[in-house]
Amino acid sequence: MNKTSLSLLIIDDEESARYGMRKALEKVGYVIHEAGSIETAEHTIERVEPEVIILDVKLGAESGLDFLPSVVSRPSAPLVIMVTAHGSERLAVEAIKKGAYNYLSKPFDLEDLRLQVHNAFETIRLRKENSALRERLAGEEKFGQLIGSSPAMKQVYAVIDKVAQTNASVLILGESGTGKELVAREIHARSDNRQGQFVALNCAAMPDQLVESELFGHEKGSFTGASHRRIGKFEVANHGTLFLDEIGDMNPGTQAKLLRVLEDRVFERVGSNESIFSDVRLISATNKDLEQEIKLQRFREDLYYRLCVVTIQIPPLRERKDDLLGLSQKFCSTYSLLYKKDVLRLSPDAVQVLLEYTWPGNVRQLKNSIERGVVLAEGQELTVNVLPAEITGKFKKEKENLQSDSAGSLLDLEFQEAKKEFERRYIKQCLERTSGNITQAAAMLGMHRQSLQHKLKELKIAKKFLLED
Repeated sequence: MNKTSLSLLIIDDEESARYGMRKALEKVGYVIHEAGSIETAEHTIERVEPEVIILDVKLGAESGLDFLPSVVSRPSAPLVIMVTAHGSERLAVEAIKKGAYNYLSKPFDLEDLRLQVHNAFETIRLRKENSALRERLAGEEKFGQLIGSSPAMKQVYAVIDKVAQTNASVLILGESGTGKELVAREIHARSDNRQGQFVALNCAAMPDQLVESELFGHEKGSFTGASHRRIGKFEVANHGTLFLDEIGDMNPGTQAKLLRVLEDRVFERVGSNESIFSDVRLISATNKDLEQEIKLQRFREDLYYRLCVVTIQIPPLRERKDDLLGLSQKFCSTYSLLYKKDVLRLSPDAVQVLLEYTWPGNVRQLKNSIERGVVLAEGQELTVNVLPAEITGKFKKEKENLQSDSAGSLLDLEFQEAKKEFERRYIKQCLERTSGNITQAAAMLGMHRQSLQHKLKELKIAKKFLLED
């Protein structure tokens, strides 16, 4: 049977206790069921599948504490609020350990009861929203960790699908933080090499003299500090995929040796003459313009053509704003679960800020920003004030300018009102001095008679002050 929304079961052997709790909670709008024994409770749970249960520890000769594990182990387990006697803190702690959501100690205030039940149903609602969000996001993740349905990303997916079925070398181009390694991993996951290892090496993250050793390995004593034999990435990745990130930073000497491996599929460890066969799928990536690097004689042209049998261009985040909110929601859900928070959505102002920002750090920057926001967020919304300053700076400045303009408008309005009040009082004084004679008052004010009459109407000065002459 389907669950009834806001369905609650009270399990207590005292009819008067059930009556008091039912009357207190019926006003709130819950659908309430009752059971005076464990046997009755078992039948009721099967029949109505309550979302929240209030369970007394003592049920005559029976124990609610012993009944608790069977309740919370159900496939769609309800949240259980245990009711314990005064001074039974030990039992309350034991109940929590056995899976109870919370507990109430007798005698309890009815307002505390309502609050506990409200919080339990709110927890259930949040869990449902999180689950629905995870299911929706899981449906969008057609390509592993790659998220996005923009035309640019659909082109990337199409190339991944085609190239994954071959053993061709792939060169992935894109700015830092666009997700080049994720693309490489997805190619590996869909290829015939997926049973082998995916091994990654960042060519820019280590000194030039160590790159060769990392790639091909070395023999003991082959250079100072080589205290033992080392197996290189090419050996580790045999029958798998080797991903060389930032290959545009590889030194020319290592470029030449890499070219030979790609051509002959053999290599030697540093300090060894033994040739080792390599069956490795090579995927490389860079944020540099390799054609320009070739012109500057910093990258080998023959190696370039070996690497770029197939090229995949990853668009920067600023060119795929259609995907930004999906990515943001995914990261929000991921980090909300990781940090045990209930941040379910982004506020409208936060969405505006994210869409207007240019994202020089691309998806990596967005991911870090959302993680920070979830950690600092209070409540269910991720708001502007928990996003990094470099992202919110323009928004806050515009808001301050708007507030300043509003304040300026307000000050101007206040000044105009003050000016009118001064004029009103001064004209009244002149009229009183001339006993209401408009002509004499106009002369005292240095105005024409008609101008004063117009001003009197504008300032709404009562006719009692006026004396026609």
